[in-house]
Amino acid sequence: MIQNIVASANLHGKIDLETAADVLDNVMYEPEQFAAIIYRMPDPKTVLLIYASGKLICTGAKSAEIVDESVVKIYDVLDDYDLLFTE
Repeated sequence: MIQNIVASANLHGKIDLETAADVLDNVMYEPEQFAAIIYRMPDPKTVLLIYASGKLICTGAKSAEIVDESVVKIYDVLDDYDLLFTE
């Protein structure tokens, strides 16, 4: 039985972490402590570590489909808020 999948992804753009931390809910951002925002996605229930480089780590998924859904959702959210600057 799969308990937890850890996956990495690249959103192929830069992310404004300061603004993202201000406008998104369920976010923890302490740049002096850690160079990424920690986003707790409520549905699907995963945790994303999102870096300014556009790379991210998804944890807590129980299937590859949940990882895919989480990455697509966070991409859409970041794009909707104009926080993703594609290269």
